[in-house]
Amino acid sequence: MTKQPHELALLAESGRLLASVFERIDRTPLAGASTLQINDMVERFIVDDLKARPASKGQYDFGFVLNSSVNEVVCHGVPSASDVLRDGDIVNFDITLEKNGYIADSSKTYLVGKVHPAAKRLVQTTYDALWMGIQAVRPGARLGDIGFAIERHAKRHGYSVVRDYCGHGIGREMHEEPQIMHFGKPGTGLLLREGMVFTIEPMINRGRRGVRTEADGWAVVTKDGSLSAQFEHTVAVTASGVSVLTLRPDETGAGSA
Repeated sequence: MTKQPHELALLAESGRLLASVFERIDRTPLAGASTLQINDMVERFIVDDLKARPASKGQYDFGFVLNSSVNEVVCHGVPSASDVLRDGDIVNFDITLEKNGYIADSSKTYLVGKVHPAAKRLVQTTYDALWMGIQAVRPGARLGDIGFAIERHAKRHGYSVVRDYCGHGIGREMHEEPQIMHFGKPGTGLLLREGMVFTIEPMINRGRRGVRTEADGWAVVTKDGSLSAQFEHTVAVTASGVSVLTLRPDETGAGSA
C-alpha cells in the first residue's frame, strides 16, 4: 500500500506530466468545441508530446482518454462529437496518465465562456473543498478526517456531497486500496502513513446528492438535474504532511482556482 522512494519519484513525474495536460487545455478555447475534439487533442498531446500513455483508454473497455462531464453530469461522461460545449456550461475533464509504469489521476472543472454566478460559486466551493481534504492529510491522521473536512465545507455553502463514488489508492494500477470517501467522521478510518499515495476527488452537487447512471452505462448524472462539479488531485503522504503530485503551475496550493 505504501510506496518506496523510487516509486514516489516516478509517480511525481507522471503527476508533473499530467499537470501539463491541463495547462494545454487551459490554452484551448472550449466554447464551440466538442468533447470528442478535446479528447483527441489530449490524446495527441499525451502520446506525441509527452511520450506517455493515456491510462484510461482501454480500462474497463472505455475507448477514450478522458471523461467529460458537463453541467448535471457528475462523473464518467463519455466524449462525443455531438456534445458541443456552449457559453455558460461547466465541464469536468478527468484524465489519467501513465509514464514508466506509474499512473497519476487528476481532474478540473472548467467554466465555459460567461457562466452564471451560481455555477461559479459551486465550482469554487468544490475546489476549496478538495483543498480542505488535502490539508487534512498527514501521518497519523485518518481517512475520516479527509471526508469530514470536505463535507463540512460543502454543507456550509448549502451543497451536497456525492457518496456513491470515491477517491482511491493509485500506483502501478489506476485503482488500488484504500478507498477515499468524501464524507466521514474525524478520528475514524484507516491511519495514514508516510508513503501512501491516493486520489482525493470530491463531487459536489448544487442540489441533492442522489445520482443515477445514464443509458450508455457510463455517465452519472444528478437525479434532480442540478449542476455538479468535481476536482481531483493525486497526493502522497510525506513525513511532514502531504505532497500534491498533480499540482498545476497556476495553483497556490491553498484552494484558489
